[in-house]
Amino acid sequence: MNFNNISFILHKPQLSENIGLCARAMKNFGFNNLSLIDPKPIFPNDKIIATSVGAKDIIKKSKVFSNLEKSLTKTDILIATSARFRNKNIKHISLDELKKINFTKRVSFLFGSEASGLTNDEVSYADYTLQIPSNSKFRSLNLSHSLVIVAQTVSHLISVNKADFQKSKKIQTATKKEISSMLNFCLSILENQNFFKQKAKKPIMVENLRSIFYKMELSKKEIRILSSVFAGLTKKP
Repeated sequence: MNFNNISFILHKPQLSENIGLCARAMKNFGFNNLSLIDPKPIFPNDKIIATSVGAKDIIKKSKVFSNLEKSLTKTDILIATSARFRNKNIKHISLDELKKINFTKRVSFLFGSEASGLTNDEVSYADYTLQIPSNSKFRSLNLSHSLVIVAQTVSHLISVNKADFQKSKKIQTATKKEISSMLNFCLSILENQNFFKQKAKKPIMVENLRSIFYKMELSKKEIRILSSVFAGLTKKP
């Protein structure tokens, strides 16, 4: 297990202080991979650097992306944090159940913006949603507080090396980038076949398709098989 396999993604963070405090929390527990999606403040800025205290190095090496999909090219497992359960067929995982995650893979934790959290569309990219136990009458946690709880939990799991994974080394799990490429190929074929006849329903249909493929834990071989199947659908008999 390797701390370098773990990344933290802040989706559209709004406050400079929270960005700095998140970097500080990460360094407290031995993590250093931070990504930001379309941050509202100018990044980096003096307030971010100041609140990060001794974690300036994490701020300086962090990566900024224009959208979520682009940030996932080096992620195998994505866990989205949420203060509420979703009315979607997606796996929910608790803090205690994080011990089931294979942290030898590249795992990313996704945190939503302070004001609105994550939308269903953003959650559809995830393999799991994670809800931090809190007061049922006041579930909303500060962004940096949520991150420090997750970071401490994962740091402990990695350090004690509790998990024992027996999956064959010959099975290579598909990356998010490979799944995304396969999905985009599928969508382009569906578009050419005029599948999305009702344009107003297309976004939710795409969201649902993405959720299906992203949570299936597909292997590289299965991605190749599915791509071949989709390509075969375009051939005339």
